[in-house]
Amino acid sequence: MDHELTPAGQAVFDHLTTRFDGGPPVVSPPAPGPARALVPDLHIVRLTPPGPGWVYATTGLWEATQRDGHGLEFVLHAPRVDDVTHIETLSMVGYYHASGGDYTLGLGHTVPIGRPWQPGSACDHLLVSLPYPWGPEFERCEVPGGHAQLLWLLPITAAEKRYRHEHGLEALEQLFEEAEIIPNDPLRDCVVASRGKR
Repeated sequence: MDHELTPAGQAVFDHLTTRFDGGPPVVSPPAPGPARALVPDLHIVRLTPPGPGWVYATTGLWEATQRDGHGLEFVLHAPRVDDVTHIETLSMVGYYHASGGDYTLGLGHTVPIGRPWQPGSACDHLLVSLPYPWGPEFERCEVPGGHAQLLWLLPITAAEKRYRHEHGLEALEQLFEEAEIIPNDPLRDCVVASRGKR
């Protein structure tokens, strides 16, 4: 490993690598920019899950944002290796969350990316969701001094973001379930648009 992790970051890394052991993990610093100053211990880990695609996850965000021992780390499931893009995305989310106040993220919140999450995708926002693909035990990671909650960043469209704000998280998740979306398919149809065509 090229980058030294804090004790909490190491605990998150170990938690991830025991679940995604399909290949050697890659640890990278955050993308150049303000995240380095605000979250000095932030690293991005790329792992190989049992199924298709790759998983990118933050470590070190917990130290900068935890309150009373509780903090968050974020996970993104990507269809292909694209370290520059996914590291940039997770660095932006880490910076956004660590900025605090109205920018503090939690379950059901949405984050604008400012570009398609992958080339050709209509998804240009992220939904902060429970990590459904990996089961309930994946969500909680014990770290020295508390625990980290691992939340999934699910790419969504602007229309899906609006639907979430108008109808709630559960209603949007129901549409995803009915449409049987492949969450990491960058070219998937917008479930709100397809709903309107029925």
